[in-house]
Amino acid sequence: MQLTAKFDTRREAEMTVERLVQQFEIDRKAVSVTADGDINTAGTEEAGSDNEAGEPSPDARGDAALNGKVVVTVDIADAVAADEVRAAFSEFDASEQEAI
Repeated sequence: MQLTAKFDTRREAEMTVERLVQQFEIDRKAVSVTADGDINTAGTEEAGSDNEAGEPSPDARGDAALNGKVVVTVDIADAVAADEVRAAFSEFDASEQEAI
């Protein structure tokens, strides 16, 4: 079974992956992160390293690839893992969760 969810920011997707791998011990090879479409994306809004940093910092950049949501897909084997994946998706504000 696969579970998927969409995230508004790359940061939310990355935090979800870290939670799955570190806390729930899901094999990193069972997790994929992709753009929701054909164009590279960092999400629909800036977050984390896409935001301007405080001083001292290099000049601000305005080129974050905000071309749609970030999709996290997880291959799972059992109901316990499914519950853990859904919990991580919810914790980091996933939308459009789906089981395939």
